[in-house]
Amino acid sequence: MGSSVRSTGSSLGVLFDLDGTLIDTYDIILASFRHTVRTVLGRELPDEVLMQKVGQPLVTQMWDFTDDQEIHDRLVDAYRAHNDIIHDERVAAFPGVANALAQLAAMGCPMGVVTSKRSGLARRALALTGIESRFAFVLGPDECAAHKPDPAPVLQGCAELGLKPDCCVYVGDSPFDLQAGNGAGTTTVAATWGMFPADVLAAEHPDYVLGSIAELPALAARLAERR
Repeated sequence: MGSSVRSTGSSLGVLFDLDGTLIDTYDIILASFRHTVRTVLGRELPDEVLMQKVGQPLVTQMWDFTDDQEIHDRLVDAYRAHNDIIHDERVAAFPGVANALAQLAAMGCPMGVVTSKRSGLARRALALTGIESRFAFVLGPDECAAHKPDPAPVLQGCAELGLKPDCCVYVGDSPFDLQAGNGAGTTTVAATWGMFPADVLAAEHPDYVLGSIAELPALAARLAERR
């Protein structure tokens, strides 16, 4: 991770979820779930059922499909194997992400990623999309004792930035992101360009709702001025 993200004076830190917030992986995740459920369970499930818990760690999501440990582990293994095959060719940053991150960096906002994606794969996705150097760190579920919607990962992210939660923003596209950010005491920003509908995100009472990541630098500037 690059030193270019170190704060040059801003008292506002910005934490991001990854999938559905910075990178567009909806089709990758859906294809991996379809393959997994079909291969392991021999079933076809509606897409909304497959995607309803995206934003939590994969090992948590798979308990929605079985209560048997052996089958659960097979589901996890099948998903990861398929996801690894298709991930690198399909992963892409959302339009406007690189520019928004550049503006935040120019403002001196330190930034980090708090994700339910495995840390190694998350770093790979950031590198493939050319935005890895903007972040001081990446926290995945393999590096946190608890997982979203628990606030612990977001609190850990704030600590990594060296800032109190009320001096940090957490940007995410899932209800689990917003629950974690609200629980941690950060300013929460709902990313409606991601995987969940705006009304689902609004039900979690985020502090701000944005329709595009291009709106984030201006919001961050206003928040920083209030510090």
